[in-house]
Amino acid sequence: MKDNRYSLRALALLLGYPDAALRAQLPALMDVLDQEGSVPAARRAELRSLAADLSRRDPLEVEAQYVETFDRGRATSLHLFEHVHGDSRDRGPAMVDLAQTYEKAGLRLSAEELPDHLCVVLEFASTQPPQLAQDFLGEMAHILTSIFSALLKRGSPYAAAVAAVLELAGQRVQAVPFVADAPLDDSWAEPEAFDGCSTKGQSRPGEAQPIHIVRKAPAAQGAAV
Repeated sequence: MKDNRYSLRALALLLGYPDAALRAQLPALMDVLDQEGSVPAARRAELRSLAADLSRRDPLEVEAQYVETFDRGRATSLHLFEHVHGDSRDRGPAMVDLAQTYEKAGLRLSAEELPDHLCVVLEFASTQPPQLAQDFLGEMAHILTSIFSALLKRGSPYAAAVAAVLELAGQRVQAVPFVADAPLDDSWAEPEAFDGCSTKGQSRPGEAQPIHIVRKAPAAQGAAV
């Protein structure tokens, strides 16, 4: 299997925050992708278009667009466990397990890095033997496909970068249905004054408040705890 460690690292950087330091590295990143040749030529052409777009536009506009794309909504979040666990308590243990996987490989995260961020995942994969890296990323293919689909729906050029990750994972790149984010105006809407509780399902003042009683099923004899 072909070694693609440098392509993985290049994609990890390309998906990072597009500050001045990253934008200065873009030509070198594109050269690395071309030299290693692990990403298909057609996809590399799309990545060059992304790099050119990041270099050509106003830096403040580029950075603002990145935040709008990846940090405001779950559908395109690069924090992979958000797509699996959301804000549930299960996310914490999953993060710990992933961090321990990195530590066993001799890698330690800085305080500001979260183990489930795609850039961190790609950096880790780049340190592994090719087959292990492909298998590791392949386990996340369903999440990556969802992110790719959401980016494609938005017309974001970053869809090409996630598609390249899928290709390095040996996966087919295809758009699939995904759960769209609720509009910000709806999710942050305040209830009208004196118009009842903001929690959905509550009644307005003066109206009857329904009470739902659910009978608890008795525990089965000998059931495991």
